[in-house]
Order: sequence, then structure tokens, then C-alpha cells
Amino acid sequence: MSRIASVLIPMPLPEAFDYAEPEGMALSAGDHVAVPLGPRLVRGVVVALRASLGGNRPLKPVAERLDDPALPPGTVEFVQWAARYAVDSPGQPLAIALRGARTPKPRPVRVASATGLMPARSTPARARVLEVLAKGPVAPAELARAAGVSSGVVKGLIDEGVLALVQIASEAAFDPPDLSLRGAALNASQSAAAAVLAGDAKAGGYNVALLDGVTGSGKTEVYLEAVAAALAANPDAQVLILLPEIALTQAVIARVSSRFGAQPGEWHSDVAPPARRRVFDAVAAGRCRIVVGARSALFLPFRKLTLIVVDEEHDTSYKQEEGFIYQARDLAVARARIEKAGVILASATPSLETLRNAEQGRYRWLKLTARHGGAVLPDIDLLDLRETPPEPGQWLSPPLRLAMAETWARGEQSLLFLNRRGYAPLVLCKACGERMTAPDTDSWLVEHRYSGRLVCHLTGFSMPKPTACPHCGTRDSLVSIGPGVERVEEEARELFPEARVAVFSSDTIFDAREARRMVESMAAGEIDILVATQAAAKGHNFPRLTLVGVVDADLGLRGGDLRAAERTYQLLAQATGRAGRRDLPGRALLQTYAPEHAVMQALKAQDRDAFVAAEMAEREMAGLPPFGRLAAVIASGPDGAQLEAFMRKMAEVAPNAPGVEVYGPADAPLGLIRGRRRKRFLVRADRTVDLSAYMAAWRARVRPPGAIRVAIDIDPYSFL
Repeated sequence: MSRIASVLIPMPLPEAFDYAEPEGMALSAGDHVAVPLGPRLVRGVVVALRASLGGNRPLKPVAERLDDPALPPGTVEFVQWAARYAVDSPGQPLAIALRGARTPKPRPVRVASATGLMPARSTPARARVLEVLAKGPVAPAELARAAGVSSGVVKGLIDEGVLALVQIASEAAFDPPDLSLRGAALNASQSAAAAVLAGDAKAGGYNVALLDGVTGSGKTEVYLEAVAAALAANPDAQVLILLPEIALTQAVIARVSSRFGAQPGEWHSDVAPPARRRVFDAVAAGRCRIVVGARSALFLPFRKLTLIVVDEEHDTSYKQEEGFIYQARDLAVARARIEKAGVILASATPSLETLRNAEQGRYRWLKLTARHGGAVLPDIDLLDLRETPPEPGQWLSPPLRLAMAETWARGEQSLLFLNRRGYAPLVLCKACGERMTAPDTDSWLVEHRYSGRLVCHLTGFSMPKPTACPHCGTRDSLVSIGPGVERVEEEARELFPEARVAVFSSDTIFDAREARRMVESMAAGEIDILVATQAAAKGHNFPRLTLVGVVDADLGLRGGDLRAAERTYQLLAQATGRAGRRDLPGRALLQTYAPEHAVMQALKAQDRDAFVAAEMAEREMAGLPPFGRLAAVIASGPDGAQLEAFMRKMAEVAPNAPGVEVYGPADAPLGLIRGRRRKRFLVRADRTVDLSAYMAAWRARVRPPGAIRVAIDIDPYSFL
């Protein structure tokens, strides 16, 4: 009996399309196929097959089964689940899952292989060549090097027919992890946590654990022991280690390689397409057992995913804000449930959602309360800028300058932390007051002194800094307002002209390997003062760093973000935690205009529990996460009147449901981006409400005009 194949296409289409299975093709769920869509053939994945019972219209047949490894059942189920949860078309997460498969395969390589014939004349050199080949085919040049002979010896054996040149597919050589290697020496607290996690890994099945340890407590060493246990329990087991920042991947890859004697697969946006393809194929074939990557690695086609580690689980970088909108930490837990795998969420400052799950007993809670070895947490002091302000035109207060001078005199390192890229966040005209913004966008242009350009960090637009105001034409009237890391670096160089000063931000570090070189230089003591954004505030260990100065501790508290206090506490706790990681005592100074704020007081007292309790109480009273659920609807269009009419219609058809409150529509704080007007709804729901189902039902009640785009964000992190 003929069958119908439901094929999911990696495009924003509402559902899988049906195609006829040609006779003899013998498709299976997960197969990559080429199918007709309009006038062209497109790639798709078979997600279901059923018997054909006849119908009123013939179906187009599947054109071809593609020579790519099939997506495993767990990956197919996860892609479809993620789409339903995010209230988006299933083709969107599928496009992420197929990112590796859509990259062209590496070209075949030419290797020498033994034919079985013996050479007419035997020599020691020829014997060595055949000895090397006994282990398998080798490229001719590599064969000559391995045997210690000239290329002429290899060519002679080829000419005689003793060796033959054959083309084979180029595959990444992911050596299996050496599980006989011992890990780092652990203290009693680490050993206890590692034993529990290793026991969970050996037992297998779905489970979630929170590894909650202060900065410098050795969480990485602990979860690597769990990785070792998972790999030892099953020879086919695969492990995924998720990281929030590309800058962290090289350091973690080095530690994984050292622990297991083998290089893990690397997956993030900086990985070159051929390497990405090799990792994709190796993961699908089960040849790559450990992957270290950014959030999109969660969609790789693992054959036997046994353990997922989400390092720095609290980090907002796990939230994807464009295209397919998702929170990788939450989807990691969902994928683990589907795959019947374990999850380790590791952080020194866990998110309130994760802490709530741990308090409720949904997650196992393991605590590391002391730093590894003899290191202790740094002392934290607040510098009230109302009492000790910087000099006019400067950004470092006298107490911070004095502390830097003392640190420099002792031959130790300082870190100046400011989570703001560029030289100045705002450029305005002192003659007419015009603020420089990106074209057709409400976002301010940030001055970058290194490149002499004004840049929009939202849209990517950039332009040379003009010599005259574009609005009033006054020359030399544009002034820089506020500090960015480049401006703080300029001040540090003026204060300490003999010091080695460097900037660590995404504008100065362009890929993971550059980040690794910067981190290694800092760790080796080759930098005296490091001026950095959040790229340097997490996961790094700098032995001689004893002073952290936070230039603007209040920065993250501005605005109406419900997570502002939580994020500020997390970021500053992570940044100050870089100090005093070894035997040298550390100190952190936070410049603030609001030292009385609860976040600042909690940081000074290093009392996370008091801060969390107060923040939890406020959230519970308001029914906000983790005690409630949020969703956002963001609509945009080129015509403001048309957008307003559409949003009013959406408001009229919003479903009435108990435990759900709809706020809006309202203009988005960034009301214009790339020429498109923006409006928002915010939805609050009780925990008992299936918010994804509610949003899907609402979306189905109204069809936006062609010019209007609608995005739904479940559990939003940005309110712009």
C-alpha cells in the first residue's frame, strides 16, 4: 500500500505538508528529503508516515531522499515541542536543527590504500610504509611523514600497484574520551556534590540538579565528574555542555580536553561552515560524544543524549530574542525530558525560576559554599558618588583611583567593569540639542572612538562621526555623553601611563580564539588593568587579579524591567567574584549613586539569601515569574495607523480565561526600528494556565495584514 509522508520544511510555514512516497523509496521518520514547493525543490524532513487511503486530489511525490544522516526521533519530537511551546511555526526550530546539514559537505580526500600486492623489491623504507598502512588508509603526504620516507618511495609503490589512491569522505576525527584519566583533586564539598551527580548519571533517566556554588568554588570540576560518569555508564552516551558566551568556549574546551584527553565538538556562530558540518555529521553518527557550544547546540541531532550541562544557567544570553524566540535553559530541561536524560544547571547566582524549582523539590539542590583551595570571597565596598564624585569629565572616583594605584604598586591586576560598549552611549549637539539616532530607528548611536564611527547596536547601522551637526549644521558641536569601556580605558591610560591596559568587549574581541588569547594574557599577568564588559565577568580565573572596580553599578537598575534587580545582582556578583581567586585577597569597589538600594546592600553584605527572599516576596505579591507566567505580543508595521487598527482588533478578540490578564496595546519603548512602528501586549497568567495554548488560540483568531508582523515571546526577557 502506498504511503503519505508528512514533511516539515525549514521555513515559517504553519504545519508539515503531505507528499506521496514513491514506490521503493522506503522512507523513515527523520529522513532528509527534497520535495517540490511551488516551482522549486526544497529540503525537508519526514516527521510522520501513514497509509494512503485515497483522496480527491493526487499528492505531489517526494522528489529524492537526501544523503544526510536522519534526524533521530528525539530531535524530531523536540523540534515540534519547541514550536508549540514558543507558539511559532515548526519550520523555525527545524531551520536551527538543520543548520549543519544545509552546509555543503567537505570535499572528499585522496588517501593511499594497500592493494594486497607485494612490492617487487623490498626495502626497509617500503616496509615502513606498509607497516603504517596496516592501520588504515592515509593521505600520501601524511603517509610519507609517518613512515619517515621521501614522497618518492610512496609514489614508487603507487606506480607498482602496491598502493592505490582512493577518494574517501572527509570526516572529523573525534577521538573517544579517555575515561581512565583522573580528574582534578576535589575538596570535601566538591566530592560530595560530584558523587551525587555521578550517581544520577549512572542511574540514567530524566533528572534535574542545580549545582549552586559561589564564584571560584570549582563547579566545572564537579560537573566534569558527572560527565565522566555518564560517558562510562553507556558506551554510546553523548553529553552537551551549553555555555552562554562564545568567549567562554575556548577555556571550557581546554578543560574538557585536559580532563578526557580528547577534543570535544565545538558549536557556535564563529565555527567555520566546514567544521560545523563535520560536527553535525559526527554527532548524528555518534562519533562525537562531547559537544561544547552555545544555545543552538541544543538542536543538534544527538543519537544518545544522556546529559546536558547548562553552565551559568542564569545568564540572559541563553534567551534568543530574534527569529525563533526561545530560552535555551528551559528548552534544555524539555529536551532532557524527551530524551530521558539528566540536566545539571550550574551557577553562582541562579535565576529565581531555578531557585524556586529547587525550593519546591522539583530539582535536586547541591550547594558549594566555599571557594576552592585557600581562596576567600573578596571584600565588597560601596563608593557613594554623591560624597566622592569623580573630577569633571572623569569617571573614576578618588577612592577607586587610590585603590588602583595601590594594586599597581603591589604588582597585582585590576579589572574595571562597565557593561557598556564603545566610547560614549550618546552623542548630541550642544548647539541645538539634537541626539544622534539611527535612520528610521529610535535607538541612540554609540560613539566608537577606535573606529571613529557612530554605531547602532540594535540594527548594526554605522556611519563616520560627522564634523557638523546633521540637524542644524553647526561645526564641532557634537559632544560625547556618558562613558563606555573605551572612554574608561582612555582615563586609565592617562592615570597609569606605564601600565599595560587592555579592553575586553565584543568590539575588540571578534571571535572565540581572540577571547582565549586575551584571557590567557590576563591569566599570565601580561595585563595590568583590564577594562571589560560582561564578556570578562563570568567563568574566568585570573590568579593575580585582586581589585575589581565597577564603574557604574546602577546601570542595570534603570528602566522598568521586572528582572532589573535580579540581573544587576547576578552580573555584579559575577564581576566582583573575579577578584581574589587564588592565595591573594581580593577587593571590589562599586561606584553607585544609590548605596541604600537593596541590591547594593545585598552585594556589600554578600547576603544572597536575603536578596532572593525579598525579591521572591515582591514577585509573589504581583504574581510575576516564578509565581506566574508572562508572554508578550510584539507587532510591527510601516504604517502607524494600520498597526493601531490591527492591535485594537487583537484586543477585541483576546480570549477570556480565568487567571489571565492582558495589558495593552501600548507603544513599545523603542517605537521605531528600521522604519517599522512597534506596539506590544503583555500577558500575565497564573502558573496553572497553559500559556502557550492561550497564546496560540488568540493568535488563531486574527490574521495580520501582509505588511504587519507579529511575534510572540513566551517568558520575555526584553521589554523594549
